[in-house]
Amino acid sequence: MNMNLTDIITIAEGTVLTPGLATGLNIHGACCADLMSDVLAYSRPRAVLITGLTNPQVVRTAQMADFRAIIFVRGKHPQQETMDIAIQENIPLISSPLGMFELSGRLHDAGLKSYENNGAD
Repeated sequence: MNMNLTDIITIAEGTVLTPGLATGLNIHGACCADLMSDVLAYSRPRAVLITGLTNPQVVRTAQMADFRAIIFVRGKHPQQETMDIAIQENIPLISSPLGMFELSGRLHDAGLKSYENNGAD
């Protein structure tokens, strides 16, 4: 089931960190990772990335993997450079007070699919 990013933000109890960017996007699934090499190797496009990392490489990885948005867990906020790159690449950034495990469970319960491949494909 696809889900609107606005609904995902509500479920995540999220705060949009890039208010000028559209949040009415259609999200096909989610991927959780702190290793950006795993994101590139095992994810599928048109998903939301859930991560605890806030550095600029997260946005670059999301852009290369064709992700639609990034959610930072545990209330984390990125540095200004990360925000600037996200705005330039048109990738909404959201901060959620939830941990990665709880947020993943909530989104899964709401019907959002995992967009992580197991590497056997």
